Parts: sequence; structure tokens; C-alpha cells
Amino acid sequence: MAADVALDKTRNIGIAAHIDAGKTTTSERMLFYSGRVHRIGEVDEGNATMDYLPQEMERGITITSAATTYFWNDHRINLIDTPGHVDFTAEVERSLRVLDGLVAVMCAVGGVQPQSETVWRQANKYAIPRLIFINKMDRMGADFHDVLHQVRKRLGADALALQIPIGAEENFVGVVDLIEMRAIYWEEDDELGETPVYDEIPSHMQSKAEAFREHLIVSLADTSPELEAKYFAGEMPTVEEMHAAVRRGCLHGGLVPVLCGSAFKNKGIQPLLDGIVNYLPSPLDVPPVEGVRPKHDEPIFLHASPEEPLAALVFKVVTDPFVGQLSYLRVYSGKLSTGQTVYNANNGKKVRVGRLLRMHANRREDVQEAMAGDIVAAVGIGRTMTGETLCNVDKPLLLEQISFPEPVISMAIEAKAKADEERLADALGKIVAEDPTFAVRTDRETGQQIISGMGELHLEIVKDRIRREFNVETNVGKPQVAYKETISRVCEGRGRFVKQTGGRGMYGDVEMRLEPLERGEGFEFVDATKGGPIPREFMPSVESGAHDAMEAGPFRGYPVVDVRAVVTDGSSHDVDSNDVAFKIASSMAFREAYTKGSPLLLQPVMLVEVVTPEAHMGDVMNDLVSRGGNITQMRPSPGDTQTILAETPLANMFGYATSLRSLTQGRATYTMEPHSYEPVAPDKS
Repeated sequence: MAADVALDKTRNIGIAAHIDAGKTTTSERMLFYSGRVHRIGEVDEGNATMDYLPQEMERGITITSAATTYFWNDHRINLIDTPGHVDFTAEVERSLRVLDGLVAVMCAVGGVQPQSETVWRQANKYAIPRLIFINKMDRMGADFHDVLHQVRKRLGADALALQIPIGAEENFVGVVDLIEMRAIYWEEDDELGETPVYDEIPSHMQSKAEAFREHLIVSLADTSPELEAKYFAGEMPTVEEMHAAVRRGCLHGGLVPVLCGSAFKNKGIQPLLDGIVNYLPSPLDVPPVEGVRPKHDEPIFLHASPEEPLAALVFKVVTDPFVGQLSYLRVYSGKLSTGQTVYNANNGKKVRVGRLLRMHANRREDVQEAMAGDIVAAVGIGRTMTGETLCNVDKPLLLEQISFPEPVISMAIEAKAKADEERLADALGKIVAEDPTFAVRTDRETGQQIISGMGELHLEIVKDRIRREFNVETNVGKPQVAYKETISRVCEGRGRFVKQTGGRGMYGDVEMRLEPLERGEGFEFVDATKGGPIPREFMPSVESGAHDAMEAGPFRGYPVVDVRAVVTDGSSHDVDSNDVAFKIASSMAFREAYTKGSPLLLQPVMLVEVVTPEAHMGDVMNDLVSRGGNITQMRPSPGDTQTILAETPLANMFGYATSLRSLTQGRATYTMEPHSYEPVAPDKS
């Protein structure tokens, strides 16, 4: 099955959106109409194919990205369904890193929501061509044109409507195809929506459809000299020319085709599948992947061809109870075979591929070979981590790794039974290997194990997984905020470590200046010594010592961020100086300087969006202000509701879901995502 479809007929796409916009429901319909499954799974009934974890079935949300493959019009589509909840944004990040195209699902009522914007920014980072499916056109308050306006205004997207809806809310019956100028209906007696009916455009919509088509042609003419010449000559472009122009604009011109429908009511999915095939890129349409040769930093560009050297990126690791560790990977170039020995360019180890699997959610299908452009899972390649590169043993290369946000919330965890401590450690180790936004550490002072993640739901799911998958009951402490600390002014310090115990001693002497950096810039290390008072071979140890001191800041014991460490002077001893001595001296210098730098405690600030009935708006705003929130925006939403945006310290948001339900009789909803780190007010630090 690996080589049975040409690369130009392969699509590697993701489906992403804000929580509850209908991603998984849309995915289920795609699988059904393509013949991949023979019954439609429903999220609300807990039997969706792509939501297979027990936690996903119970909660009706997607927690982990799921991969599958299906066929449509002789094209193979590798699809990844991603979560919408911000706590699992890493799943979206790593999926987008290896995909060529994206279907962004928007709710026809909610429009552009916070996680929609987050996903859009992530897609911008990887320059991924995308198309939009405006879903839930059957819902009360659905407004296709308002969502189209929001997409253009709030996302800055060059959105191009290829369809307009026929009716809305309970009167939504179909769409007008603006390229072929025909109506597409789904009959009420065709409950599964398997057979679209093509007909004339309703007379009351004819002028509106012509106006939208005129706008479509003008927009395409701006991107195509041939169409522009035709337009000014008064000629109408052919259907084929318009499809080709939309495809070019989507792949290279930043155009975003917009389609609409109702996945739950089985309307609009077949044209969406056509749009994926017609407009989103094949592996041949995307730029060559860039890598570097290890140790030389020499760039290398690889094309999607089985004849090129092997380059495969591991983007997801899962512990499977039946086959052990599953490593999901995208093959960018070359080919990978079962039994082949490959080189892990990140850890320098050779590993043998035991099995290759094509995944359908949690079901597996063995394949013997994976070619450039394939997304498969490998078994038996050792403790491979997310973001690592597999390549030929004789042609090593490194692909760019995936960057993930840092955890913002922590809590203590321990096994209820002493006998389960080892199993708990094993479980946490496996989850850390799977989830790059989950971290485990041991508190130096209390000896407690501390787990950190992206939100309360994230840590709750981890605890639940430990109980279900690893059969370990745990006690957890109250969630704690992941504070950080930094300095507010330039400061200097000196560390001198001298130890004489008879025989060879220890000598290290470092003078260091610390400078504050802009928020979010991390750490910089600069060697400003003149004339080499510290031998060059010890400078890596000096940098390592500064790193060690930053792990637990002298101010409050939290990690130090946004600091530049400048080594200004020092001295060495011909016999007694060594790496350990300079590492200790550097750490001492950092700590001495740090205490003089007017340290600040930094706290994570969240961007909170609350959608509330207008009658409760005052109560909601007062509550947010009482939690230290800064209201940044208010805007009307469909259905007599208001949307409130606020930047609020995470420390004040624990238990907010319960409080909001109480304030609004359960009628308001909210979402929250990390925004920035800001200083804690002096009276609260």
C-alpha cells in the first residue's frame, strides 16, 4: 500500500479548530463518504473513530491527535485530527510540523474563536496552505457572511468564498458552487447524505450568486495574468481555469478557499473532500525540506523523492499496550523498509526498524515499506523522542526540531501505596516521552515529585491515564502556578572556588555581569574576556555553571529567565584549574550577581475569553477584575451574547469554571490560553 499512489495524488493534511467547532464530526463524515468506515461515529455518543481514548469518549473532546488514511477520487489522503482544547496545543504543533495542508473548521455561530487564532498562527509559522470549512450552518445564529468577515479581519486571511449557503439555521438545505454555478442539495430523506443532488441555482439567489462569482473572478485575476487578460477582454474563464487559479493562489499566493456545510447533518462534506484534492498541496508542491549535516552545520535540501537520501522526522511517540513504543514519523525523502537499520542523528545511535504500520486511529495495518510523502508509525526503534531525525547510516542529516511551549501549571503527585512507587515512576517516564509539554521533577527541598503541564485539564487527564493504563492509584496536591524569576537591572558578581586537599587542588575564578533581557528572550551567554584570563577550553563549563544556577534562582527558588550572562574577567591556575572548578565558580558568580539585580517574580498571565449572555456581563466583568484581570476587549456575539477578552494571572483562575457557572446559571462558556509572563505585584510576591 506504500507505493500504490503517485506522490502528486497524495495529500498530507490536518484538521484543526477551536474546541467544539466540529473537527472530529467532520473527520468521521470524511471517513464514511470515502468508504474507510461503514458507519458514522458520533462524538456525543462516544463512538467516534478518531476519539478512541476512554477519556475522549467520556468527555466528548479530542485529547490526542489521531492519524488515518483514506481515498477520494483516486487520491490518498493522510489525515490527522487534532485537539481543540488549548491544554493539548502541542498535539496541533507537532502535527502541523509534518503536514502539507490544513482544513481549518470554523463554527458558523462562534466564528473566529481563541483557539482558531492560535491554530492560524501555528499554521503561519510553518507556511501551510489551508482551506476553511464553515461548519454548523444548521445551528441557530449561524451566519456565513459574518464568519467570512471575521476571518478576513481577525486572521488577516485573504479568504475567498467558493460557496455560499442556501438558507441558514433550520432552513439550511445546501450550497451554491460559485465555480460551476450550480446548487448542491442533500435531500431530507437521504439521512446519511451519501448522494448530493445537483440542480439549478434558486431564482431568489441568482443575483447574489453572480455578485459573489464576480468577486471570485476579480480576486483570481489579481493572482493570474492569464485570467486578468481574459477578464479585461470580457471573456469568462472556464471551470478548469478557475480551479487551477484557486489551486495556485492557495499554494503560492496566500489565498484561503472557504467552503461551508453542516457535518452533523451530513451536508457539505463531499465538496470539502473535492476541495482537499483540488486545492491543497501534494508532497511535490511544497518546498524541499531543509536539514543540516551533523557537526558541519552544512545545509542540505531534500526533495520528496524515493531516490534521495532518507530523511524522516519523528513527530509523535505513543506507548501502545500491545506493541510497545509507537513512533509516528513523516518520511520527507528516500524510503524506509521493515528490517532496515537507520541512524538517529540526534542521539547518534543505530536502530533497526522492527515493523512499519499505517494507522487508522488506534487500529494498525502492517506495511513493508514507506516512501517519501508517507506518514506511518514505526515499532522497535528504541527510545526515540519527539523531534528526532532518522536517516541513512552513511548519509547522516538533521531536520529542524519541533519547538513546544513550556508548562504553566504544576502539582505534587505520589503513589497511594508504597509498592506502586516504581510503577508510578515508569508511568511518568512513558508519559514524558510521549508528551513534550509534560514535565516531571523532584523538589529539592521537599523531595516530592512535581508534575507540570499546560492546564488543569491536562494534569487531570495525566492522573486519569496513570490510573487506567498503568493501574496506579495516586494522591495529588493542589495545582501550583509555574512561576519564574528574573532581574530588573544590571549587576555584577565574582565567584572564586579554591580547594587544596593535598596533591592536586581545585581552582576556578570567574567575574560575571548579568543584564536583563526583554520578556521571552530566554538566556544568552557572552564571553567578553580580553586576552584569555580564562582558558578557552573551560568556557563551556563556565556557561554550564550559569545554567545550573538558573535552574533554581537565589530569589525564590524558581527557574531564572530573560538574563544575559557576560563573563568579564577571571583567572586560572596552570595545575589546579579544571572544568568542575570553573563550573562551580561560575555558579557562585551568577548567584552573587543575581542577588544585587533587584530580582522579580514572574507569573504566567492567561488570555481569557468569556462568551456570556448580555444580562450577566456586568457580573462576569466584575469577577474577572476581582481576579486581577485586565479587560482588553468587549464585542457583541450572535444570539444576544457578549464576548469579553481579559488578561488574567493564572494563579487567580483556579476553579473559575465553577464560579462562572454559578454567576451565569451555567449559560456562559470560557476558554483560556497562555499569553505572557509578567512581574508579580511587590505586595504579593
